[in-house]
Order: sequence, then C-alpha cells, then structure tokens
Amino acid sequence: MINPKNAIEVRNITKKFRVYLDKGHTLKEKTLFRKRRKYEERSVLNGISFEVKKGEAVGLIGHNGCGKSTTLKLLTKIMYPDSGTIEMNGRVSSLIELGAGFHQDLSGRENIYINASIFGLTKKEIDEHMNDIIVFSELEEFIDNPVRTYSSGMYMRLAFSVAINVHADILLIDEILAVGDANFQAKCFEKLREIKKSGITIVIVSHSLNQIEQICDRSIWLDGGKIRSFGTPREVHPIYLDYMGQKRKDRKQSEQKEQEERQEKDKQTREKEETKEKQEKHIPDRPKELGNMDVRIVKAELFNDDGVKTETFQTEAKMTLRVEYETKNEDVGCSEFGFHIFRSDGTDCYGTNTVIDKIENVKLRKQGVIEVVFDSVLLLKGKYKMDLALHDEYGLTYHHIYEAVEFEILSIYEEVGVSRLQHRWLFDQKEPENRW
Repeated sequence: MINPKNAIEVRNITKKFRVYLDKGHTLKEKTLFRKRRKYEERSVLNGISFEVKKGEAVGLIGHNGCGKSTTLKLLTKIMYPDSGTIEMNGRVSSLIELGAGFHQDLSGRENIYINASIFGLTKKEIDEHMNDIIVFSELEEFIDNPVRTYSSGMYMRLAFSVAINVHADILLIDEILAVGDANFQAKCFEKLREIKKSGITIVIVSHSLNQIEQICDRSIWLDGGKIRSFGTPREVHPIYLDYMGQKRKDRKQSEQKEQEERQEKDKQTREKEETKEKQEKHIPDRPKELGNMDVRIVKAELFNDDGVKTETFQTEAKMTLRVEYETKNEDVGCSEFGFHIFRSDGTDCYGTNTVIDKIENVKLRKQGVIEVVFDSVLLLKGKYKMDLALHDEYGLTYHHIYEAVEFEILSIYEEVGVSRLQHRWLFDQKEPENRW
C-alpha cells in the first residue's frame, strides 16, 4: 500500500534487455538460422528504489545508457520491470517520445482527442480543455491539418500542450524540452513552474543540469543501473560533475596511450617542419625555465579543501598551491614570489606577487614550502595553466617556470567568460530572493 504522502514509490526494480549478436540480414537467414541466434542479456536497472512526494519535482540525471529513460518508461507502464514494484498515486500524464501515438493522417484536433483519451480523459473533459490546448500550442491555423505536415517543433508543441492540460496528478517528461524554438521553451518552463506550484508531481529526464536546477527539488543520479546519489541539485550535481570530469580524464588518458606511437612519429615530422619554419622566420624558442638557480623551485602541486592532491576543481571551491623550494645557501636576502594564471587558449586570467600584495621581508630557508591559498576559485569551466617565478628584491630571476602547473575547472554554472562575478538583480527597485 502506497504512503498517502507519496505520489510515486519504486521498490527494488530491475530491468534487462536482450541484445542479439548474430542478427540475420535477409529473410532467408532469419528463417534458416532462427534457432542459432545468439544474444546477451544486458542489465539496465539493478534494484533501484526511491520515493517521490506529492507536489515534488524530481530530475533524473546521468550519462547515456544509465537507465534514465527506461525508468521513466516503467513509470508510464510503457514497459514493465522484471522484478520489483512501482506504485503511482493519481492520474499520470507523460511526454516520453515526441508525437508518440499521433496518427499521421489525422488532423491535430483529432489527435488531441486520441492522445487525451489515452491519458484517461472523457470526451466531455477533452471538449472542455480543447481551446486551452490549441491556444497554448500556438497552432490555431494548422490544427485541422494532418500532422504529417507538421514540423518536429509543431509536434512538440501539440504533444506538450496535451500533456499539461490533462490536469493529471503526476507529469513525466523525457528530454522533450530540448525540442522547439527558444521562445516556446521559455513558455514551457514557465508553465512547468505554474504546474509545480499547483501541487502536481513532476519527474523529468534531462541532460541539462540547468533545467533540473530551475524546476526540481531533488535530483536522482543513475549510473550503471543503480542510484549513485539522491538529494537536492546543489548536493548531487557537483558530485556528478566531478565524476564525469574524472571519467573524461580517464578516457582521454586511455585514448592518449593508444595513440602514443603514432603521435611520436608525427612529433618528429612536426619538429622538423617547425625547426625549418623558425629558421626561416627567425623565431627564437621560448625556454621552459629561466634563472640563475640560486633558489630553485623543486615541486609545485595543487590540493583541494580536503588536502587531497588533484588537478580538478569546482568553481567556488578552495584551492591551495604548494611550492617546494631549495637554495644554494641560506643567505639569499629578501625574495619575491609570484604566479600567473592563464587559460589554455592563452587568455590572461590573473597574476600577482608578494610585492604587489605588500608582503615584505620574505626570507627563504635552505629548504622550505610556500603556499598560496585560494579560498574561492571563481574561474569558470575550462583548462588553465600557471607560471611560477622566484626573484630577488631587485628583480633578478632565481627561477621562472613556464606552465609549471596545469588544472581544470568544472562548473555547475553556465555563465560564459573567464571569471564568475558576484552580482544581484533588481526589478522595480525590489530585490528578488535568489541572488548571485
């Protein structure tokens, strides 16, 4: 028996699909060798369980093939689980596949009757909502034309309009908002906000974390057929982004390893061509390191807020640069230390040194450590590099290392540029609740 406070209860559901390995290409092959067809069972969902409260909006996130759409289809009873139970409390409306159930030869108006009846509406109820559906879809002049003449955007408008006007208790949406023009998408989002305020339960699948954050109270991260995390978007999304960032990094490393031999051959050819070009243009090579080495930077590493060495950080996260140095002798006088951060495309981001920051009388030991603590890194998504330099008090270079450190910034934010600036919005001199 479902809890009366819940709209959806999913208990330990599993789902497998058969993937055939020796499909026949012709009717003859399929007939003669039908008993020899080989297949493997692939598990899409492995015992997932969750609850969705009445009036709550929940987003399903994860990479392709993780089981998001399968979960939604199980909720709509398009398919059924191999094991486990799903209980729904109320009338269900869904947008699973664009134009699913539309009859190509029938008009938009006739298809409204068909689709709405599938959701459980009577003819009388459909007649009452017909005008609202047509007006919202903005298809008044095309509503009596066959839907085979509709574009994909018109399909989406009609399907969405029917689904939201069913006045269901539960609304299920699968990536449908990625279709259509920007104006209609904005209209759909606004309508979803209204629906949510009215107390209707929403479950949405989307690759856009921004969409999820705007609409949903909680996010479910699916991976490998299991729930990896379930909580508020602000709790789940950073973890998900870290995971995907590491996954991308591992994949790149694997690809790089496979290409090493080919790259080495290409490198030799490029070096010959570059050398010839530099000789012709008289372009000098930029050294990797400069200085008299009276003080030498031995090691430079980055650490996160937990003190773990890493090359990946979130926007607004804490980052610590740790530099180990050694001197030829202890009597090196006052010194200056500086760093310069730039994006991988060469865009300058930030640079400073102890003189600019008015840190005086920096004395170095025989061996020691310099740390720079960035309490909140406000760089946006991208790859970055850092130059490091040690000078004496007169500007003579001890040791200057170009591109000494490389790191990547991941972000849940979708702003553009280099840095995230604090800001707030004002409308008619009234400050809204949400700010940043």
